[in-house]
Amino acid sequence: MSGQGGPGGLTLLHTSPVHVPVFDALRDLHHPGTALRHLVVPELLARARVVGPGAVAGEIEALLAEPASGSGDDAVLCTCSTIGAVAEELGPVLGRPVLRVDRPMAAAAVRTGPRVAVLATVESTLAPTLALLREEADALERERPGSAAALSLRARVVPGAWERFEAGDDAGCLALVARAVDAVVDADVIVLAQVSMAGAVALATTGIPLLSSPAVGLAAAVGALRRA
Repeated sequence: MSGQGGPGGLTLLHTSPVHVPVFDALRDLHHPGTALRHLVVPELLARARVVGPGAVAGEIEALLAEPASGSGDDAVLCTCSTIGAVAEELGPVLGRPVLRVDRPMAAAAVRTGPRVAVLATVESTLAPTLALLREEADALERERPGSAAALSLRARVVPGAWERFEAGDDAGCLALVARAVDAVVDADVIVLAQVSMAGAVALATTGIPLLSSPAVGLAAAVGALRRA
């Protein structure tokens, strides 16, 4: 585990160190002056893939609870879509907002159209992402009755992409993701389920709306931080 930054501001819980510069760059571009503190815990994802996300809830709580986290931060953003739902549920326990990075993306997806294609690089991400999309579709249905009744979800894991990512071949991983994106047909919107896939947006040539989570997720967390 590694951490950086000072007290106060926004804590970001990552399961890969490659996400740190991504969110720092987004902060510098869109939210200058916002204090970010990064907690990088790859073993959380490794265990969640074996025993299920719910089984690591206690570990997440211990990491984020005072004084274990060493942080006085006012809000938390979990950037791992596999454990995001578990982290989000800990907000009331921790007494501060805990957001999952992919919720704003999911909300935007179901508002774009009913046929949603989901791409991931690890199997453990699919169930939480699909559940989140259904949750956001239900919220949209309550807001605008009839709007989400025809929600259609299709999901697949991009073969070989995670192996490239684990080997440090980010470019190879993103190339495979972009190829999978461009192969999608008969969809109103495509969702990239993981933060690590966001770079494929610039590589894909599809005309279908393509959504990733880092920028909108960070914006939502910064908004929650200001309201905290």
